[in-house]
Amino acid sequence: MKTEHLYRVEAWWVSGKTGIAKAASAPSAIHFTAPPDFGGVEERWTPEDLLLAALAGCFTTTFQAVAANSKFEYIDLAVEAQGVVGRTNDGYGFSEMILRPTLTIPKEEQRERAVILLDKTKALCLVSRAISTTQRIETRIEIGQRPAIRSARRLDAAKFGSRNAHNE
Repeated sequence: MKTEHLYRVEAWWVSGKTGIAKAASAPSAIHFTAPPDFGGVEERWTPEDLLLAALAGCFTTTFQAVAANSKFEYIDLAVEAQGVVGRTNDGYGFSEMILRPTLTIPKEEQRERAVILLDKTKALCLVSRAISTTQRIETRIEIGQRPAIRSARRLDAAKFGSRNAHNE
């Protein structure tokens, strides 16, 4: 196995208030903008969203690898990532990031091991380790069957809070 892996992304400003980012490893580009709070366009990915998506995605893929290596069977894992941005002495910055993994397991007897593996995942996630902002994890373990199809779920302001929730 290689000891180094190279990842490359290029981003450029297209016009007005939007840009495009393209990864060497992905066929599709992502259109992005500044957050609407900072003059960006509504309903577009922002760099802040992409950072949180990287954190949640890394946690998810790392857990899958940790679970496979540990021969731990689970039903489902969903990870919500939330970040709080505020004004600091140096400008705006993330003051906190919260990861909320919800792990569904088939039996109650697996709960303790599940928590241990989730903690191990937090320690091993490359993106989490690359971010100096304080990160908190709020784990939720459910016993049961696979939840409804996630692609049908919509992120809404009631569940995730609006971008402005911490500005009020």
